[in-house]
Amino acid sequence: MWTRGRNSDQLATRSSRFSLVHQYILRFNEGSGNKSAAIRRRSKTPGVMITQYAVTLPEGKSTPDFQCKPMPVAVKEGHFAIFKAVVTGDPKPDVSWRRAKGNLADKEKFQRKYDESTGEHILEIHEVSAEEADTYKCYAVNECGKAVCTTTLSIIDASTIPEDFRKLLKKSKSQTAGGDNDETFWDAMMNADKRDYESICSEYGIADLNMILKKLEEKRKQKGKSKQKDIITSYDNDTQKQDSLGKKNYIRNEGTVQHDTGIYIGDVEEANHHNRHLTLGDAEKDLLLTEFKLSNVDFVIKIQEIKAEENEDALFECVLTHPLPKITWMRKGILLEDGEKYNITVSDNKLIHRLLIKDCTKLDKGIYSAVAGIISCSAWLVVEDQRNPTGDAKKTIRKTAKAAGVQADLEKMAKEQQIKIQGEMEKILKAVKEKAEAEKLKGEILTSGDDCGGSDKTSKTQRKNTTNGTVTTFEDSAGMIEEGDLKEKKQTKGRVGCNIILERKNMKDGTLTTFEDCEVTREGEQMRAGDRKMEKQSIGPTEGEPFEDSQDPGHGSNVSNIRQDQEAEHDVTEFIDQCDDVVQQLNQLRGNKDCNKSARNKRKTNNADWKEQASDSNGQVSDDELNTEETKDSTDQGKYQQSLKQSKKSKHVANGKCVFPGEHGEGDETENVNHSANHTRRKRQGLLVTDPIIDPGVHFIWGLSDVDAILHESAELMCKLSRENCEGVWFRDGKQIYPDDNVSISMDGPIHKLVIMKCSEDNSGKYRFEADGRKTEAMLSIRDPPRFDPEDLSAFTRPLTIKVGHNAIYKLQFSGHKPIKVQWYKDGDELKDDNSTIIERSASHTRLLLSRCQRRDTGEIKIKIKNDHGFTEAVSQLIVLDKPSPPLGPAEVTESSALCIEFKWRPPKDDGGSPVTNYILERQQVGRNTWKKMGEIPGVPIYRDTDVDRGRKYYYRIWAVTSEGMSEVMETDEMQAGKFAFPGPPAPPKVVSAFNDCINISWSSPSSTGGSRLLGYILEKRKQGSNLWTCVNAPDEIIKEKRYAVRDVVEGLEYEFRVCAINLSGAGEFSNASEFVFARDPKKPPGKVTGLKVTETSYTNMVVTWTKPEDKPGIQDEAKGYFVEIRWADCTEWCRCNSSPIIMTSFNVKGLKSMDMYWVRVIAVNDGGEGTPEELPNYILAMPLPVRPRFTNNKMKSFMVVRAGNSVRITVNFEASPWPEITWLKDNVPVMKRVTISNSDGSSQLLIPTSERLDSGIYSVLVKNIVGQETFSTEVRVTDDPKPPGPVELEESVPGTVTVIWQPSPDEKRDDRLHYTVSKLESTKHTWTTVADRLFNNRFTVCNIMQGREYHFRVYAKNDMGISAPSESPTWGMEKKKEKMVITEPTKRDCDLRCAPTFIVPLKPQTATVGYECYMSCAVKGDPAARITWYRNHVSINTDTNYYVSNTCGVCSLLILHVGPKDVGEYKVVAENSLGRAECSTVLSVRE
Repeated sequence: MWTRGRNSDQLATRSSRFSLVHQYILRFNEGSGNKSAAIRRRSKTPGVMITQYAVTLPEGKSTPDFQCKPMPVAVKEGHFAIFKAVVTGDPKPDVSWRRAKGNLADKEKFQRKYDESTGEHILEIHEVSAEEADTYKCYAVNECGKAVCTTTLSIIDASTIPEDFRKLLKKSKSQTAGGDNDETFWDAMMNADKRDYESICSEYGIADLNMILKKLEEKRKQKGKSKQKDIITSYDNDTQKQDSLGKKNYIRNEGTVQHDTGIYIGDVEEANHHNRHLTLGDAEKDLLLTEFKLSNVDFVIKIQEIKAEENEDALFECVLTHPLPKITWMRKGILLEDGEKYNITVSDNKLIHRLLIKDCTKLDKGIYSAVAGIISCSAWLVVEDQRNPTGDAKKTIRKTAKAAGVQADLEKMAKEQQIKIQGEMEKILKAVKEKAEAEKLKGEILTSGDDCGGSDKTSKTQRKNTTNGTVTTFEDSAGMIEEGDLKEKKQTKGRVGCNIILERKNMKDGTLTTFEDCEVTREGEQMRAGDRKMEKQSIGPTEGEPFEDSQDPGHGSNVSNIRQDQEAEHDVTEFIDQCDDVVQQLNQLRGNKDCNKSARNKRKTNNADWKEQASDSNGQVSDDELNTEETKDSTDQGKYQQSLKQSKKSKHVANGKCVFPGEHGEGDETENVNHSANHTRRKRQGLLVTDPIIDPGVHFIWGLSDVDAILHESAELMCKLSRENCEGVWFRDGKQIYPDDNVSISMDGPIHKLVIMKCSEDNSGKYRFEADGRKTEAMLSIRDPPRFDPEDLSAFTRPLTIKVGHNAIYKLQFSGHKPIKVQWYKDGDELKDDNSTIIERSASHTRLLLSRCQRRDTGEIKIKIKNDHGFTEAVSQLIVLDKPSPPLGPAEVTESSALCIEFKWRPPKDDGGSPVTNYILERQQVGRNTWKKMGEIPGVPIYRDTDVDRGRKYYYRIWAVTSEGMSEVMETDEMQAGKFAFPGPPAPPKVVSAFNDCINISWSSPSSTGGSRLLGYILEKRKQGSNLWTCVNAPDEIIKEKRYAVRDVVEGLEYEFRVCAINLSGAGEFSNASEFVFARDPKKPPGKVTGLKVTETSYTNMVVTWTKPEDKPGIQDEAKGYFVEIRWADCTEWCRCNSSPIIMTSFNVKGLKSMDMYWVRVIAVNDGGEGTPEELPNYILAMPLPVRPRFTNNKMKSFMVVRAGNSVRITVNFEASPWPEITWLKDNVPVMKRVTISNSDGSSQLLIPTSERLDSGIYSVLVKNIVGQETFSTEVRVTDDPKPPGPVELEESVPGTVTVIWQPSPDEKRDDRLHYTVSKLESTKHTWTTVADRLFNNRFTVCNIMQGREYHFRVYAKNDMGISAPSESPTWGMEKKKEKMVITEPTKRDCDLRCAPTFIVPLKPQTATVGYECYMSCAVKGDPAARITWYRNHVSINTDTNYYVSNTCGVCSLLILHVGPKDVGEYKVVAENSLGRAECSTVLSVRE
């Protein structure tokens, strides 16, 4: 998991590193299959955490952030509290509020508001009480991420406010003197739980809790920084050596080392911290290279979700692929440390890591993460309410909640992983040895000048950079190496010099690198040129100290140069080995495990020779250095990395500047090492020497670990070697340890143990184990935590039971390192001295007195004692006995029948500390005043009353009885005994399976049970073609379950079944019959369909056809139906198109989405199940075959006339595939915006809602796709009824003719299709006749005009829409007058139809049945209409609501809705009007 670098002062460096790190996260996630990675970062606003959902955000979008976060508030109880926050982000975030210990559901108390003018989100809390004192969180969320900040609400107690200024001044002085300046206060705050902060501050007299929390956070950050194991050691050479070797810095990264695999695991944050002086490019490279190493560790078993109850412990466990002594545990981005709340443990093999969360509360709920390098895993901790909140008297130890799985599985997986790692290490060692033996150095012997005897010698080593392929040569001159005791001066008669050329071929690109060294003097040879004596020199054995040469006047400068060159050669060689191991690790990560290590093996022999010159102050070679060199030659590059860790990390020397190498192949960049100008060298070639293979020897599988032991208890130190039967020696603070009565030393194969039986303070110190030149160290710390007296603890943990009003007393003795702080808790809340609580404390004794205890005091009593060495706690249960509370209602009726009433209720909410032994019941019948005692029943809250009357209603009263007394009464609602009610019919039975001799049937319960419980079922069967139902089960044996196996069947016959339910009233109705089923063995599923193909496609459907599968007896039976399934091309789930099997071998799949891709398959089914699906080889595109656009409606009009103001609607139908582009034009110009175009599947419509004359024109539609195009045009003429022509004049130019002349219509200019019509009316005729039509001028001559007759003319204007009103002409000619004819009409006589009422149809005698209707009617006539009155036994019944009387057109009727005996009698109808009266009567008889 990536964490934010601690040294990120410069914004540019932080932003660049941020981008580089998250680019690698993307690559890592892609490789591991994790496609999403949320990024957590802190806001510029302090205290705000931002979670970004994606690495790259869309342009213009941003995550939420708090421009102004809510500030902590401290108010008096009953006052008003308000929080305000201003958020930013695009899109606009949604803001919500939450609290830690409760919810904000009370809308009257918690009011959320938003001020648009200021942009503030406001949370108002009205009438604040102690319950609202809590931590509040504000969330701002949008689609890009979320931002979270917290604030607190504190309640100020009015009683604690000083009354005057003197008290306030005195209190502030006491706080300043002994408050936050006290170290014991900060130690207590660092180790305390969050819930104890307030009590600790009050104890030390500190009121400003918010300031203390800020300082506490700063101290924790400083403590985290100090725990990093990063040591930077640098030193400067003399001024005279800076031009040749420059400045040397050794950087040590104290990460974690896997001793069994040899893979160095660093820390990303430490790498950032160590490289803070590098350039930005080097920092990014080192960061990425370190990530490559960290990515080699992964989780075999990740932590899983845990559900725990309150006050329980929760245990997270995980298993790693490689052993790590420590991983990081986090919760909500906060680092968790081992302490009072959290217990972090590691198994002996360093593979199993555990996090124990003690005494879980609601605040501990959340996501917990385990981080190993750059790999992390997370899981939820869900804290549920305690199931037994009142406390269990038998509970003394908290339970531990774990994830699903068995502990043995973790141990088994860890053991398998350890064996796997050891096997991989052995394979690597074997490959290294084989490569080293197989490869030989290739070289050529070249001689020039004098022989080797008197010449200077130069050892040359070349190395080619792995990145750019350049050859870098390091030369050193006049170097001398001696073996043996450096105190003695060796002299020999001859000296042989040669050039040793070490070649190393990089596995990455095959390049060659050579290093040239100075003169090498073999053992037994002497120095040339005057046998100069070397003074005893002390080469600093301490890491990080500069190597100083002696002050020899004669030969000092030469010796100084020799040692300087040896030192440079040594550092260069270490750097080469480091780079080589980094390249080897990269190759292993890429899968190239067989790397060429021959050059490295050769160089290590030279390293051993060079190391022999490094001695202590007395000239002797130190054991630590020898052990270091032996460790270098051990198993693989991991052991060599361990030696690099001891000798620090080397660096390049280039032009006098320090350049730190990376941890991978980037560190292979080397530069020429320039020596002094006064140094002369002569190069001479010699034979190439092959280095021998060195046995890696014994090494540690795992080393010692630091141990914290308890005073007077046992402690164990243990390590494991790679070989058995290898003796070792134990040391404490440099002194050897021997077994005695208190110390036991044992060896079990490769495992060595040191056990201290009873630890004392003298046993603490630094322990070391050495075996075969290898050593491992660890610290043993002795602690004296507080401890309870065992007898007092045993008595305390037993539950204390008292009665109400009595006192509870707890006493405990304890011991441990002084001072010891004692705290008492009740149900998690610390107890303070008050009227009912008295706490006595001493150096070794404490006493708690709870006086006059009440039932509410029942709960958990906890004592906690702690000192500087630790803490311990004990838990007891206090049980206060009292009378129980009333039973809980309402009572629930479980059975109500004519014979009994059965009901149940809930036990008392509080049993008073004693179990309910009995219940006392009384019953009262509704309508009576007396209660009947039903007696006592056992303590089960259910009762069955069998002494009831059918249909009666009853009340019940219930008391709960315990050993402490009887509770208050609970009274139930009325309960009614049922009548005879039979159950309803069940659902039709279903056939589960069928065989030759058995058919399995199942059914469901009826929806209506008849008000009583069901006793069982009766099952009947019937053969196909028979009308006789036979009972399957015996009459006296009803079926209890809802399934039955029918065995009385005949093979090959077909059966159906039905079932009925039975309750206390009897058997109910039978269900409908089931489907017919054959008594035969199940069939085999059918095979695949053949010939599957798609015959037709469109944008919304496709037609699939196939051929039924073959029938192969014994293999696959005949198919009875088919299912068609489809799925989208980008979806993995199949969707079934038909809910029930189809019989046809073709199917029309509907509801497709246009231009989408679909996969299609068909499944054959029968009684044996579904066959194998047959799938089309290619996907189907939802579109028809390509079709050139074509208009399908032949009745489309090419000319339209529309009245102005009406709508114009032009619809064209076409077919085309693919979907065409549709364009509408008016007179070859695109239509105006007010024209609406609607396109649908296969049609297009043009709509002008309100047409005008300007809309006239030719409208064209162009339908075009990739196949072709088609055009259709329609002429639209928008017009209106024409206005009439002007005045009409008549002229006679020729006798017998008349010329009609008129003024043109006003519409003539706007309508080119306007014309005129002339009509004529003669005096001798009465009809108008048209004499001329379609006249486009304004005059017309009418012929055949007769003398003596009058003529009238009319002129009309016409167009495509209609005809106008006529324009009348004056009268033309004279008409003869005729006499008028007078006709006299006859007079009419009125008829009097009035008459008295008479009955046309009389009433008839009636006989009706009780409970039925009776209808009687008669007909009456009369003018005026008669008033009708009905009588029964001479009493009017017109207004009686029991009778329905009607009179429709003289038909009088009477309807009696429900005839009864009282309706018997004489019924009479009276009709009367102004002319008379009439009566009619009948008799109604009623029969039972």
